[in-house]
Amino acid sequence: MGANGKNVFIEIQGLSTEQRNRRTRNIDAKSVRDILNIINTEDKKVATAVEKEIPRIAQAVELVVDALKRGGRLIYVGAGTSGRLGILDATECPPTYGTNPEMILGVIAGGERAVFRSIEGVEDNAKDGRRAMSKKRVTEKDVVCGIAASRRTPFVVAAIQCAREHGAKTIYITTNPRRDFQLDVDVAICPVVGPEVIMGSTRMKSGTAQKLVLNMITTASMIRLGKVYENMMIDLQMKSHKLQERAKRVLMIGTGVDYLGAEKALRAASGHVKTAMVMVKAKVSAREARQRLQAADGFVRVALEGKSIRAR
Repeated sequence: MGANGKNVFIEIQGLSTEQRNRRTRNIDAKSVRDILNIINTEDKKVATAVEKEIPRIAQAVELVVDALKRGGRLIYVGAGTSGRLGILDATECPPTYGTNPEMILGVIAGGERAVFRSIEGVEDNAKDGRRAMSKKRVTEKDVVCGIAASRRTPFVVAAIQCAREHGAKTIYITTNPRRDFQLDVDVAICPVVGPEVIMGSTRMKSGTAQKLVLNMITTASMIRLGKVYENMMIDLQMKSHKLQERAKRVLMIGTGVDYLGAEKALRAASGHVKTAMVMVKAKVSAREARQRLQAADGFVRVALEGKSIRAR
């Protein structure tokens, strides 16, 4: 074993996610039902671990909201499972919240091919991490969020360092303890999920924790950007039959109109759900609804009150 290999070995053996789980040591001798119960018992610990990190997640949301309001982007960076989770979260925001596809991005070590097939070794390439940030033209307007269960992934660490050099705010999500976290970032989110059911298989509890955190960051950010009214998607884009019907249902629930009334309102609003909602609930024209929304910075609740967001 070379010096570099030995260093990696020493790093890995100290990670909580790489330890043996004493509660699952005999899992290979269990029945299928018992195996599933063991996995489920371990999974129940994930939400509690994430709950403890809510103060840091809130800090991350504030950074993201500020960046997006200023025309910046949220860029996730990861390798393997972590990278795929970032890409999943990023790609689901446009259909859900009507965001520009360039607003929230996912970068994975190994590029697009690595989304569908594991490419071993790419996570160790620090130069590629820096190169990825340069390719995305990261600036001080952006927030870059590194995702790595182990914390040490060279591709991700280098990308975060490069992002900081370009003035971007940085977030890091790892499932190892904060006491071992030494990277220079603005916010470190560290839900400690403990040893995996299968030693080192961080697609399990670690992946679940990361998914929960990413959901929280983007969902809370979208709410704070006015893309939710009550608890409904109000800025969705009607680019499929499903989304067209969902838009009508949102209007029906939010205003009490029937199916045909929702359809008529959406036509009058040129398919813009927010405008249609304000039109129907405030009994105003499409033009006035749009003016109200503009004054309210896109917040439907404020537009319905007929107020400017600055007056609140």
